[in-house]
Amino acid sequence: MRILIPLFFSVFIPSWLWSSTLHLAISANPARINPIIATDSASGEIAGFIFNGLVKYDKDGKNIVGDLAESYTFENNTTLLFHLRRGVKWHDGAPFTSRDVVFTYEIINAPSVVSPYTSTFRMVESVTAPDEHTVKVVYKRPYFKALETWMMGILPYHLLKDEKNMMSSDFNLHPVGTGPYKLKKLLFSQAIELEAFDGYFEHRPHIDAISFHVIPDPMTRFLMLTSGQLDIGQLEAMQYERQVDEAFFRRFRTIEAISHSYTYLGFNLRLRKFKDPRVRRALSLAIDRQEMVDILFLGHGRVCTGPFLPGGPAFNAEVMPPRPDLEKARALLAAAGYDAAHPLAFEIATSNSSSIRPYAAQIIQHQLARIGVNVTLRIMEWQAFLNMVVFPRTFDTVLLGWSLSLTPDPYLLWHSDNDKPGAFNFVGYRNAEVDRLIETMQTTVDREKLGAIWKAIFAKVAEDDPYLFLYIPDEITVANRKIRHIEPAINGIWHNYIEWKIAP
Repeated sequence: MRILIPLFFSVFIPSWLWSSTLHLAISANPARINPIIATDSASGEIAGFIFNGLVKYDKDGKNIVGDLAESYTFENNTTLLFHLRRGVKWHDGAPFTSRDVVFTYEIINAPSVVSPYTSTFRMVESVTAPDEHTVKVVYKRPYFKALETWMMGILPYHLLKDEKNMMSSDFNLHPVGTGPYKLKKLLFSQAIELEAFDGYFEHRPHIDAISFHVIPDPMTRFLMLTSGQLDIGQLEAMQYERQVDEAFFRRFRTIEAISHSYTYLGFNLRLRKFKDPRVRRALSLAIDRQEMVDILFLGHGRVCTGPFLPGGPAFNAEVMPPRPDLEKARALLAAAGYDAAHPLAFEIATSNSSSIRPYAAQIIQHQLARIGVNVTLRIMEWQAFLNMVVFPRTFDTVLLGWSLSLTPDPYLLWHSDNDKPGAFNFVGYRNAEVDRLIETMQTTVDREKLGAIWKAIFAKVAEDDPYLFLYIPDEITVANRKIRHIEPAINGIWHNYIEWKIAP
């Protein structure tokens, strides 16, 4: 018997039949899903879906456009007005207002709060709210990143105004934001689930949920990706070239571009042996960076020459990578008092959150052995690495990486002011000339002059060897072909994720 179904039935298909979940992986548990105190990548990644800043880059990274702010105007070189969107709601339904912005600024600058953004706001004289939808920011003097400062997430005043200890607040694991997604479930070492926020001010995301699988082991992440349990992931060069088959590429599309990150070997410059520039230069001359790139990335990467993004306005193309010279390296070590009877010895500490860095550490160990340097390795879980090595500064050297910004602020990494607990200059780099250049840069708004100062900073830092800049890998992203509307751009693929849809 044929059963006739009325045509109008298709209009009333239950919404659960169309529900979609994006499956992703992160390598560690988030420590604090709070945008102003998050210092680990897992917390920062998740917070990015939950919170908004006042402004953001457009997809091409060339212009700054409104986010929670509908628009902005400069009254003069030191006064900035943000005109906030109306009708924006927090995830609990409370209205977003200018009071939230002022409160966030106050929290960042509170003595009891350790925030990586504290130094970013050092140029701000005052932040006030003339009315519920206007924020007035007055800077002490012209500041080259007056707008970029406000890309960090804003916190809810109504939920946190009476919080006594922000660093240990329950809010940090039960965040409430204004973003496209809100936290639904947080199970440590298992999964973190986000669900679409129906009241998002642009529009509700088309993908209903995002499920983060906490997978510390890189090989397990790879196996989950190839078995189809993850929808988006990163492939290492070896995996891309030799460990996936044609069937994989029929299911996944590939998006490859230079990554916005570099890996470096950072010296603890407080130690006597690394205070000697001859030692740092000798180690630099003994490391064959191109050999590292060839071994680790099979052509999907490049040698890093300094701290700023290649091709960006701060990049100094005149700075060349050191050419390996083992004879000169040995001579420099001998001049510094090291020889076969008294060899230089130190430890490289790094994390297993990246499957590449432990291998990079082994390559460095092997290359430095050629000039008689004894290197031991310490590979740790990410959170333990941060808490036991990086933050307390109990290391000889660290093998780590930094992101590369479109508008870099070298103050955070290279100025002497940030050689202090909780700040990012944890290697202890101090150079009066670099400090002066950075301070001049801070108040330079002319983009051509700014570029010249950036390039001078680039050259001087590279010359001093506080880090040995090693490599910039290509970022090989693979995405399930069922995901529609991914648009690769200089800022990656996530700029328009609320427009994505997953085909049935």
